[in-house]
Amino acid sequence: MRRTNWRHFDFWLLGAVAVLTIVGVTMIRSAVAGNIELAELDLVRRQLIFAGVGFVVMIVIAAIDYRLWASLNRTLYYGMAVVLAVLFITGAVLFGSARWFDTGVILIQPSEFAKLVMVLVLADFFTRNKELVGQLSTVGRSLLLTMGIVIWILLQPNLSTSIVIIVIWFALLWAAGLRVKHLLLFGLAGLVTPFIGYPFLAEYQQRRILNFLFQDPEARHGDIYNIQQALISIGSGGWLGKGYGYGSQVQLRFLKIRWSDYIFSAMAEEFGFIGTTVVMFLLLFVIYRCLRAARLSRDTFGALICYGVATMLSFQAIVNIGVNLNMMPATGLTLPFISYGGSSLLSALIGIGLVESVVLHHKSLEF
Repeated sequence: MRRTNWRHFDFWLLGAVAVLTIVGVTMIRSAVAGNIELAELDLVRRQLIFAGVGFVVMIVIAAIDYRLWASLNRTLYYGMAVVLAVLFITGAVLFGSARWFDTGVILIQPSEFAKLVMVLVLADFFTRNKELVGQLSTVGRSLLLTMGIVIWILLQPNLSTSIVIIVIWFALLWAAGLRVKHLLLFGLAGLVTPFIGYPFLAEYQQRRILNFLFQDPEARHGDIYNIQQALISIGSGGWLGKGYGYGSQVQLRFLKIRWSDYIFSAMAEEFGFIGTTVVMFLLLFVIYRCLRAARLSRDTFGALICYGVATMLSFQAIVNIGVNLNMMPATGLTLPFISYGGSSLLSALIGIGLVESVVLHHKSLEF
C-alpha cells in the first residue's frame, strides 16, 4: 500500500460529478413540488442524504489502493450472490418486482452494487487470464462467472440491470483482447438471443417491447401514456425551456415518474434543448475522464476497472435518454447522478471513487 498523494486527485471529474448531482437534486425538487403524497416520502431530503454519504464513501474508496479489491474479489462475488439469493426469498415487492430490502427507513437495491462487484471481479479475472482471452474456453468461463450473478437479478425480475451487467462483461472482454472471429460469433448470438429470450420474459416486459414496436398513435391512456407525455414535455421545452418550476407537464403531473425514469423529459421542459445538452456534455465529460484514467493506469486491472465504470455510466445514460426520446423500449434504468434513487446514486459515486483510486495511485494529472 503506497501513501496516497492527493495532488493526483482528479478534481475535474469530482467537479463534474458534483454539478450533475446538484442538478439531479434540483430537478427532483421541481418534480415533486406540490405533490402531497410525494412530499410525505421526502424524496429530496433522502437524495441529499445519499449524496452526502456517497461523496464521503467516494473519497474513502479513492484513498484505498484499488489493487486491494483484487484480493477480495471472491468474497465480494460470493457475498453478492448470497445477498441476491436472500433478496429473492425475502425482498420487498414493489412495482411487481422483488428488488429491494426494506430497512424500515430506506429501500436498498443490491443489484445496483452488483454492477460494481462484477466490474471488480471481471477486471481481476481478465487481468489474471489476459494471455488466454483469445481462447473460447476463457470467454466461456467469464460468461459463466457473470451469469452466476445475473441469474439472481433476472429472477427478481430485473431485466434492465441484467443487461447492464452483460454489457459490462462484453466491454471488459473486448478491452481485454477479444478476437475478431469471436466478436462475429457474439454478434450472431446477440441477434438471435432476443427472439429466443422473448417467451421467457415477464408479461409486463413483453408488453413494453410490443408497445415500443407497435404503438397506437391515437391512444391517449394506457401503456404508452408515459412516453407520450415524455415526448410532449420535451417538445414543449423548446430551445431554452419554460423555466425552473414552470413546466406545465411536470407541475400539473401529466408526466409520470418524472423524478426518476423520465427526469430527462422534465429537464427538457424546464431547461430546454440548451439545458439538456449541457447536462449531456457533463455526462460525456465524466465518461471521458473515466476513459482517460484507464489510459493512465499503470496496470491492466486498474484500466479495466475504469473501462467498466465508464461502460456502466454511458450505457445507463444512453438507455435512459433513449427511452425518453422513444428510441428504446421503456426500462427502469436511471440517468446517472440525476434520477432519484439512493442505491443508484451511491453505486455511481462508488464507481467514481474506484476511478479516482486508479488515478490517485498512478501519477500526477495532466490538466
